[in-house]
Amino acid sequence: MNLIEIFLKGGFLMWVILGTSLVAVAITIEKFMSLKKAKINTPSFLMKMRNLLKKKDVASAIALCMEEKTPTSNIIKKGLKKSKLGRERVIEAIDSAGRHEISKLERGLSTLATIAGAAPMLGFLGTVTGMIGAFMKIQELQGAAGPADLAGGIWEALITTAFGLFVGIPVLAIYNYLLSMVNKVVIDMEMIATDIIDVLDDTQKGITEEVEEEL
Repeated sequence: MNLIEIFLKGGFLMWVILGTSLVAVAITIEKFMSLKKAKINTPSFLMKMRNLLKKKDVASAIALCMEEKTPTSNIIKKGLKKSKLGRERVIEAIDSAGRHEISKLERGLSTLATIAGAAPMLGFLGTVTGMIGAFMKIQELQGAAGPADLAGGIWEALITTAFGLFVGIPVLAIYNYLLSMVNKVVIDMEMIATDIIDVLDDTQKGITEEVEEEL
């Protein structure tokens, strides 16, 4: 008996579990690609931004963010565009852009978590339907059912459970791994945003002190 024949013995729920696994694979590939693009060389980016902002060259700093094209550079760009309007407006812009970027990074993770929990449950449902089928066969044959008569229901019960766990366990591991990657990106975003706000504050204080000295 080959794998296809074993799969078909599991019944309708095997197709449902297979469908969820394909969705999980698609989401996993998309998340790995998007998170790979979201990575940023934090020390290098910060050093370039500090140098530009200390020279009060905000336009070049915004251009650098546009070159990077990462979630982190996107939120810094939003903040820099408000730099002339004061610290509060910069923080508001960064907070708003940050929420938007985090939402994009987390997109699909809830679906993965649902599949990780639902696939084993679908397998257990197959166990229940398989056992119901086996007992119905016993009733139909008025207690004279042999092993061959019950094999269909037992096949369904065991195969769907195994397939549900086969899909659910790795999807759960992938979900936790992707969640840790997203958290790392968010931590880097917060660290860089805080640093840029501090540099802008220092630059603004420098301007204020220069004006006071001239007066």
